[in-house]
Amino acid sequence: MRHLKNQEEEEDAEKFIAVAAAVARKATCVRARCGSIVVSDGEIIGKGFNSPAGHLESQRRCDFPKEGLHRKVTDKTCCIHAEQRAIFDALKNAPDKIEGATLYFTRIGKEDHMEKSGKPYCTICSKSALDIGIKEFVLWHEDGICAYDTAEYNLLSFDYQE
Repeated sequence: MRHLKNQEEEEDAEKFIAVAAAVARKATCVRARCGSIVVSDGEIIGKGFNSPAGHLESQRRCDFPKEGLHRKVTDKTCCIHAEQRAIFDALKNAPDKIEGATLYFTRIGKEDHMEKSGKPYCTICSKSALDIGIKEFVLWHEDGICAYDTAEYNLLSFDYQE
């Protein structure tokens, strides 16, 4: 992980995180509103927010007891993650530009303000990003904007402990 210190790099990251926040406002998840964008050479090639699979209310399972799910159900939410949707969108829009791209992520709180991100923890998204060649994940933490090499992000996700 590296903290963005270069003013131009930090300003670009702030701009892209603001776009991810605007995308997050479209989320329909009842637990968290998240947004992600995939950027390649300064161009947004993919956008995504979290909502039930297929954007279908019939797929919503927010109120289902998670304890009753089989241990093989590794993702206990009914929503497609914002990062997944941004990756799918980039694959549709610009598959030739994904290699070396950057994924920006943010979350919108109850008061419609951006929230700081926690530690990397999603192996579903990190494995997908790693597999298709996304170079970095960028998150806004308490101590500033940080960029993670995707391989590092994936390892940290597997090591996550609450």
